[in-house]
Amino acid sequence: MRISTALPWLALAGVVGYVGWHDNWMARLPGSPPALPREYAMPATGGAVSGPVSYAPAVTRAAPAVVNIYTTQTVRQELNPLFNHPWFRFRGEQTPRERTASSLGSGVIASADGYILTNDHVVASADRIVVALNDGREVPAKVIGTDPDTDLAVLRVQLDQLPVLPFKTSPSAVGDVVLAIGNPFGVGQTVTQGIISAIGRSGLGINTYEDFVQTDAAINPGNSGGALIDVGGNLVGINSAIYSRSGGSMGIGFAIPAATARQVMQDIIASGRVVRGWLGVEIASRPASDSLPGQGAATVLISGVLPGGPGAKGGLRAGDQLVSVDGQAVTSPDQVIRQIGSFKPGKVADVVIRRDGREQALKVGMGERPKQQSREE
Repeated sequence: MRISTALPWLALAGVVGYVGWHDNWMARLPGSPPALPREYAMPATGGAVSGPVSYAPAVTRAAPAVVNIYTTQTVRQELNPLFNHPWFRFRGEQTPRERTASSLGSGVIASADGYILTNDHVVASADRIVVALNDGREVPAKVIGTDPDTDLAVLRVQLDQLPVLPFKTSPSAVGDVVLAIGNPFGVGQTVTQGIISAIGRSGLGINTYEDFVQTDAAINPGNSGGALIDVGGNLVGINSAIYSRSGGSMGIGFAIPAATARQVMQDIIASGRVVRGWLGVEIASRPASDSLPGQGAATVLISGVLPGGPGAKGGLRAGDQLVSVDGQAVTSPDQVIRQIGSFKPGKVADVVIRRDGREQALKVGMGERPKQQSREE
């Protein structure tokens, strides 16, 4: 599994869902406001909800579209530096040993023509990928493209009659019930239940572009790339990481939102990669206590500029404070990084900076973000 040097982030997987019995109960109280439209998991017999509801219909709809992914790769074991000693060279050249490593993860069938979403770290450096469906079919899979910046990858299998997990289009909210479906520890397809703990979580240092759905649904190694669904059986996110000190679930898991996953998948299918805007600058924040006079909130600064890069050509310098980009106020490093990434290369953006206590407006042309290296689990 993938571990960050800043925090023990472990790459894993999860699923999302909603429940609405509380709204129904409140609606029956005298003087209660009318219940808001929601997505509900209702009992099979209908009528009032008097106890826990079943999420079996959602699982029945979603589970067939969640697959197990098995990968193998050849790992070359470098020789001990001791073998560079002249005595060993005299005895003959030593050949590095090779071994076969295997790992497992999960994935989501996102289209009827065989495209599967999973995590980039699940398939990074894999020599062979096998996808196992819930109905018992197993087939080799081909990598169509990867996006390490969001930790997503798109695979394709040549099969017909594939079940598809639909993307959730309505907004999610903190407190919504969610379900995680995946293959933890290789025990087989498993469903766990929790709630959405937070949305729009960023600044974690896991991916370049972060906008996570946080959940307390139990997710563990092997769940990576699996589905986070709502109680209607719709895809809320692709489970990607957890915070853990033990290697197992501690109730803090992160999923890549379905909207992000769908956009990345569409870009990869169309062109084999995700094209993003790029300025060639390093961006950091300065705490409010260190901000410039009159600035109550933390400031976002350019801490480094790549010589000859788009930012340098546009007049940006290290130490500049970013005030706004294309008319949108800059509030955090993550926010402006996502905004710049959403631009197409060649776009000229209006960038307002503060330099030496004075604001300046610059016209800065966007470059194309270079391809990033995949990070293995």
